[in-house]
Amino acid sequence: MATYKKRGSKPKDNRQEKVQEQSTTAEVFNTLDETASRSEQWIEKNSKPLFYGLVLIAVVILGYLGYNKYIVEPTEKEAANELAFPRKYFNQANTVSVGVDSLLNLGLEGADGKYGFTDIASTYSGTKAGNLANYYAGLSYLKLKQYDKAIEYLSKFSSEDELLGPTAIGAVGDAFADINQQKDALKYYEDAANKKANDFTTPLFLYKAGITAMELKDYNKALTLFKKIKSDYPTSSQGGKIDQYISSAEFATKN
Repeated sequence: MATYKKRGSKPKDNRQEKVQEQSTTAEVFNTLDETASRSEQWIEKNSKPLFYGLVLIAVVILGYLGYNKYIVEPTEKEAANELAFPRKYFNQANTVSVGVDSLLNLGLEGADGKYGFTDIASTYSGTKAGNLANYYAGLSYLKLKQYDKAIEYLSKFSSEDELLGPTAIGAVGDAFADINQQKDALKYYEDAANKKANDFTTPLFLYKAGITAMELKDYNKALTLFKKIKSDYPTSSQGGKIDQYISSAEFATKN
């Protein structure tokens, strides 16, 4: 079979494309050169400010590291050591039946040249131990029935701990309840219940909130709180007896 060549077609000339590619590449390199040149000029012009800026950053970093190592860490350790003394009296006050007030006051005020909770809270403010001192001071004042001081110190305490955080907030609620400020007590009980969900503090403060709502004659809120215990925490100590409170709240809403 005969073969033939198609007429009218010419071999593709790549020379023009190569020239264009070389031209484009040259333009790119020229642009890069110009950009690099401008960058070098800018750096040269601003070399001193840049140098001082880097020095400042280094000083800040080194200062932060040094502050933590030589000031924060030793202060934290010192505060923790100081806290051990009043905690001893606080723990004793929770295990004895006589002399409780004296032990609590020793924990609050200190003795034998040692700091108490109030001193640690003020002297070591900003440390973990200083924060905990507010907690212990607040609970101590609550047990001593000095409710205004209990609220003051407990309100200064903050914690994301699953138990300590809700307990401190709930203790503020207890203080308000003891001075017959039930609306404030209800707010703090609800805040405590919602702080960190767990099987111990949550049903406890839901229950206290429900009882307080009943005292305020807010029976629908009380019913909602009691039902939450039944649905979410049926095995808690509050859940075991919650049906009777639900019945009471339901009866109250109908009258």
